[in-house]
Amino acid sequence: MSSLSLTLRGAAREAADAQVPGLLDHEFASRLAAKDHTLWGTAAEEESAKRLGWVSPFAASQPLVEKISGLRAELAAEGVDRVVLAGMGGSSLAPEVICATAGAPLVVLDSTDPQQVGAALTELDRTVLVVASKSGSTVETDSQRRIVFEAFEKAGIDPHERTVIVTDPGSPLAESAQKYGARAIFEADPTVGGRYSALTAFGLVPSGLAGVDIQNLLDDAESAHEILTEDDAANPGLQLGAALGGTSPLRDKLVITDAGSPLIGLGAWIEQLVAESTGKEGTGVLPVIVADGEPELTRDAEDVLVVEIVDPDAEDGSSVDGDPAETVVSPHVVRTGGSLGAQFLLWEFATAVAGSLLGINPFDQPDVESAKAAARGLLEAPAPESGTAIADGAVEIRVSGDESLLSSGQASVPEALQALLTRLPDNGYLAVMAYLDRLGESQLEDIRPQLAAVSGRPVTFGWGPRFLHSTGQLHKGGPATGVFLQITAEAAEDIQVPDRPFSLSQLISAQAHGDAQVLAGHGRPVLQLHLKDRQAGLQQVLDAVAALS
Repeated sequence: MSSLSLTLRGAAREAADAQVPGLLDHEFASRLAAKDHTLWGTAAEEESAKRLGWVSPFAASQPLVEKISGLRAELAAEGVDRVVLAGMGGSSLAPEVICATAGAPLVVLDSTDPQQVGAALTELDRTVLVVASKSGSTVETDSQRRIVFEAFEKAGIDPHERTVIVTDPGSPLAESAQKYGARAIFEADPTVGGRYSALTAFGLVPSGLAGVDIQNLLDDAESAHEILTEDDAANPGLQLGAALGGTSPLRDKLVITDAGSPLIGLGAWIEQLVAESTGKEGTGVLPVIVADGEPELTRDAEDVLVVEIVDPDAEDGSSVDGDPAETVVSPHVVRTGGSLGAQFLLWEFATAVAGSLLGINPFDQPDVESAKAAARGLLEAPAPESGTAIADGAVEIRVSGDESLLSSGQASVPEALQALLTRLPDNGYLAVMAYLDRLGESQLEDIRPQLAAVSGRPVTFGWGPRFLHSTGQLHKGGPATGVFLQITAEAAEDIQVPDRPFSLSQLISAQAHGDAQVLAGHGRPVLQLHLKDRQAGLQQVLDAVAALS
């Protein structure tokens, strides 16, 4: 596979033509290669000064390859060949893409849904747990670790011998792991933020233990590095960054399709990188992940830029199958393809460029903490249910903030959905936020293209709580154009978090309600559908959305 390809059309090309000359005048690429922390303005200097290790991660990452390979061999000799990764955001999204693309099995624990977490507690005799967190204080990852530890102990397995830690040097997680004697501790570069960490220990350790050729991944990225750090008009990092952050007016919905690409799930990784990096100070670019033929691709909207992740080795270099019904209608398109390592570095460089053009700091996430704080508050002191709640079959309908979403107290699920869609502005988007089992209840994603067709606007779909570490930043810090549909559910069986005063059901409920509370506080309309009977309620929601069309 070729290392990197990029073509731009329409507004994407116009933005590159307009913006790249100025980036060249400022020697942006070479200054970024030199880790110049002044590229994003005075307000960003303190943060950017300690967040640029991703620009050239190879010296720190290369020594990990042999260590990871050796540990994998040791574990395999003991019959341990199943890797479970506990991590959130950048700690799990990159390894999931790397392993899926390579065809290597990896179980990702990035949820607090008891059904999803419980399903991972199998085949423990052949399981190694990788706990990945910069600090170890992330509540989801800490809870997952405690639960898997308890499961190991009940199975007569020493959890410490089966645990590998990936964290920053000197972090609380590193200190505790040293005390209890984890099987291995990998210290990552602390100058790399989570969403830029694909080519560091956070991406490499779980992937390498799962059997991926991580040396090849690094080699491909290092080859791309030579191109991306040149002050050259053909630099794809400058061109893509200009397309992301430099269209005029800003096309702030980034519709991404990777169907047909050999890079499986890359869109989900891009989603976090772009949304969390740019979504602040009332601006931002919202990634919308779609499949071929879905509504966002079959219409041309003024605020949409389409990205096709393509297979450059395919005969037509395309991700679509040639069916006229499944072509991209918009003339404003970015097409990119190549090796996974090269794509990781390309998008990281381009996001840094886009941040500069948008006038924001691409390395902070000021609004992520607000939802975390609200969730902590609800865990410590659960608030009584307030406001209007209407039962419709197996679903309880609630709203956060604007009570007028429920009129006359007699709303059905279809009526409530229709009421939410009436609040969608012409330049807006609908975000579906599902706090359910993303593996066992994946059919819920079918409502995304249906809602896009009915609303005529881009629709995102995020599984909670993992989207809180991704698009959750943009929901609150980005443009106030979103309306929000939150779906929660009762759990048939709960899981108590060992040595903590809450269960997973209580945790995921606090996370959902906390986020809805913060969104409502920002004036965002939030409709909440709670599935009292999980299976029946899920089907009722699917039927209700289908009835809208």
